[in-house]
Amino acid sequence: MSPKNFFAELKRRNVYRAAVLYGMGAWLLAQIATQIFPFFNVPNSAVRFVIIALVLGFPIAMALSWIYELTPEGIVRTEDVDPATQRQFGRKVDFVIIGVLLLVIAMLVYQRLPFRTESGEAILEKSIAVLPFANLSDEKANAFFADGVQDDILTSLAKIKDLRVISRSSVMQFRDVAARNLREIAKTLGVANVLEGSVRRQGDRVVVNVQLIDARDDKHIWANRYDRTLTDSLGLQGELASEIADALRASLTADEKARVATKPTQNADAYVFYLRANQISQNPDTLLEDYKAAEQLYMQAIALDPDFALAHARLASVYAGIFHYYEPTDAWKTKARTEAETALRLQPNLAEAHFALGQCIYWMEKDYDRALEQFEIASRLSPSSGDTDRLIAAIKRRQGKWEESLEAYERVAKLDPQNPNIVRELLFTNTSMRRWPEAARWGERMRAMAPASLVAKMQSGYVDFWWKGDTQLLKSLVDKVPAGIDPDGVVTSARWDVAMLRRDYFAAKNVLEGSSVSALSYTNAGLTPRIFFEGCIYLAQGDNTNAQKAFELARPAFEAAVKEAPASADRHAILGWLYAFMGRRDDAIREGQRAVELKPESKDAVDGSLMNGYLALIYARVGKNDLAIPLIERLLRTPGAVDSADYSITINDLKYRWEWDPLRKDPRFEKLIRSLE
Repeated sequence: MSPKNFFAELKRRNVYRAAVLYGMGAWLLAQIATQIFPFFNVPNSAVRFVIIALVLGFPIAMALSWIYELTPEGIVRTEDVDPATQRQFGRKVDFVIIGVLLLVIAMLVYQRLPFRTESGEAILEKSIAVLPFANLSDEKANAFFADGVQDDILTSLAKIKDLRVISRSSVMQFRDVAARNLREIAKTLGVANVLEGSVRRQGDRVVVNVQLIDARDDKHIWANRYDRTLTDSLGLQGELASEIADALRASLTADEKARVATKPTQNADAYVFYLRANQISQNPDTLLEDYKAAEQLYMQAIALDPDFALAHARLASVYAGIFHYYEPTDAWKTKARTEAETALRLQPNLAEAHFALGQCIYWMEKDYDRALEQFEIASRLSPSSGDTDRLIAAIKRRQGKWEESLEAYERVAKLDPQNPNIVRELLFTNTSMRRWPEAARWGERMRAMAPASLVAKMQSGYVDFWWKGDTQLLKSLVDKVPAGIDPDGVVTSARWDVAMLRRDYFAAKNVLEGSSVSALSYTNAGLTPRIFFEGCIYLAQGDNTNAQKAFELARPAFEAAVKEAPASADRHAILGWLYAFMGRRDDAIREGQRAVELKPESKDAVDGSLMNGYLALIYARVGKNDLAIPLIERLLRTPGAVDSADYSITINDLKYRWEWDPLRKDPRFEKLIRSLE
């Protein structure tokens, strides 16, 4: 047969059509395999098997298309097919080919569309998310080690200015390897590339596998395997960061190379304690018990390696957090400053050390300009640090730059889109500005991100009350908290408060009796003795005799707290609150005014407004209506004065809380309430 006749015969037997159809079908199958198999944790070898089978099947398919013909009657030999039927069926095959071709073109166009975030912004080429590493160790308790390796790699990459690195808090929700869709994850996080890995720790051996993937087309850019002793693996994060940067063609300055290559410690046991502490201290709820558990582990790491600068810096941040959120005493202040300065002495260019010192200056000394200087240094040393940007936004809020602060937080949220702490700050800022729909939206988002977070549940519930005057959501959320979960008594205090808002004093008493805690976390001034809450129930019921007995039992703890931290405005305010309930008018006013002096709104727009909220309540309780009502009117027009339960100044707090009952018969108060409804 001549070549001309051979090619004519190929056309007559529809071999060309079969080749085109097979090629497009094989390409589609290969795409499906690479996209779907990872969802079911199918190894890459299976994808290779599919591709090899498709390649080997091509000549077989061509031979079969030469010998046989597909007709409406089924598969028959080509020689037995009527030419008219052959042509008619060939045209049908053409339509199938066109359909498959359109599908192929659609997939190609989709893969080459500009990769953008969910908000529509263009994604940077040199951007990366380090997803949680799989723990392949026989002991599941080693999960902290896999998380630690991932976090260290991420932190090292964040020091490279030419890279945009998503923060740890935004990637941790993608822990389930089998459920990952890398393209969708990358789009959600706003990155072009993702790093996946696994860690196996057995005895003194550590095996780390990593692969860098371009999520836009699932292309594997780089991969490596490291099998080392625990001691030899201590500098692995820097080595990996350099190799990843090279793979992404990111440029590193000499200083960046030196910082990335620096080993955190030479002591393997100290490193393990450090990783355990990190896992606890990074809890989004920042509970006091978490801080103190992390403190012990950091101290054990430092005991093994006194020159462990990073552990000193992290410990300083823990102490600063305890001071800021729970116990503002000189003891924590001294410890925090000492650890931060030690970290800087050991490693002057450590971003975490400058960050910790910035926390000390910001939270303890209230020198916002000097704190900003430290945060700006930390930001230069670690450009992708969302924590640093978050505190810069917080300082703007303290300075009364509410709109700037809100805009700054929204920018941070775009850079760290899945971080519940950033969402928490947006929730708080919108709450302080009394933008209830926006606050509710951020609260709902926080609950979705951190479903186990008690803070998310309670803040969302309170926002619904502040906005609508309804306690049902708050009650529903706290009622769903499993028995036995009540860190620092936060669940007990919320349940008690719901009952008090509903004027269900029997239920409030049952809440306290059903709790085993002796003190509750209810304000920013630390733990409050349970007997105080019992006194509040009596006072709200009109049983002043038993109320005063309870308050007298609580008084020593309140006064001791002020003596322990005389510069704490919160503690003076809480003591004034107690004195007001006890009828000690002059003492109550003195303490309330002292709180305002310590934190005036002119120097601290956040806490200053809260202290004035306390003072307004004190005035109301001691019969100073002429002072209370104008102050309330001003605070309702001022951002702030909305945070924890009793000293929030909102229309629904004023309407429903028993604490404001002394004002209810004052016509000016009634008029104020009506004007806001």
